[in-house]
Amino acid sequence: MLLIETEREEDGRWLAEVPALPGVLSYGATLVEARSKATALALRVVAERVENGEAL
Repeated sequence: MLLIETEREEDGRWLAEVPALPGVLSYGATLVEARSKATALALRVVAERVENGEAL
């Protein structure tokens, strides 16, 4: 399970980031949207690492 950290920007957007996977971050208009996008991106990154035989 990966931790998703979130915070609200001054302009009202939400930022969601997965600290264990550098570069996995996303913005959304809502908290749910930002978390969903970060989750999808994290899954793609993990899948790519598995396909390439890289360590998780």
